[in-house]
Amino acid sequence: MKDKWLMIGVGATFLAFFLMVVSMMSLSRHTAKNKELLAQIPATPQESVPVAVEDFSPYKTIVGDDGREMIEIPEGPFKMGGNDGDYDEAPEHQTYLSTYYIDKYEVTQAEYERFVKMTKRGKPFVPVFDDDQSKILKPEYAAMGMSWFDAEAYCQWAGKRLPTEAEWEKVAKGERNRKYPWGEAMGPKYANLDGEEDGYKYLAPPGKFEAGRSYYGLYDMAGNVAEWVADNYDDKYYAKAIYRDPKGPEEGQNKVIRGGSWRESPNGARVTKRFQAKPWRTDATIGFRCVKSGP
Repeated sequence: MKDKWLMIGVGATFLAFFLMVVSMMSLSRHTAKNKELLAQIPATPQESVPVAVEDFSPYKTIVGDDGREMIEIPEGPFKMGGNDGDYDEAPEHQTYLSTYYIDKYEVTQAEYERFVKMTKRGKPFVPVFDDDQSKILKPEYAAMGMSWFDAEAYCQWAGKRLPTEAEWEKVAKGERNRKYPWGEAMGPKYANLDGEEDGYKYLAPPGKFEAGRSYYGLYDMAGNVAEWVADNYDDKYYAKAIYRDPKGPEEGQNKVIRGGSWRESPNGARVTKRFQAKPWRTDATIGFRCVKSGP
């Protein structure tokens, strides 16, 4: 009798072992099949996907007196402002600009340092920064920490000037009335904005976001550093702006800043978004680029 139960026990153990092996083999086949099916699923919008870069070759380039590349912006009209944003962005209105040239990249710290050494002007000053300032003080990074007066002085030294607000917006928006310099979509591959998803916690070297180039091929028209422009700020100026080559209000306590920065949200990166600050203000988020009038 004992031998009979022993044989039954051995048989049951063998059967259980056999079923376990069959189950594992089946599970393995299903896992491999699932991996194969997952590999066929298209990438989600959150994943890094290649972005087609436009052909910017039709736009003429020159080299400015400071050795920096500039892009020619052809004469013509564009729609400035917008009716769906903040109250000072309205009304949307037609504006006509003469031909001009604008820096392809934001001025770097190395380029601004050369200006400081040659003119004996004071160095940029960042009064408040939450981390070690050495993390933002690198020659290849975008220049920041200069006042409006400093930015204007650099442009004059280089045989240029600060762009008007209209010149800045046309370059950022182009002739297609885009929401962002590159189009309508937003993602970490387009601009250096708030957060580290784009690869930079703070500043970045100008020109790192190929997919974020503007209509005319400029880099960092949104994010990295916000940019001083020539105009005085007036929240109601758009309703009375002239049609051809507007230069902003004649008077005003504040100057206009455009383009958002590495500390800005996507809403602040819109091409029609307007910021303002006292002309003497210096900040780790504000830089600039220059323009030159056309022939």
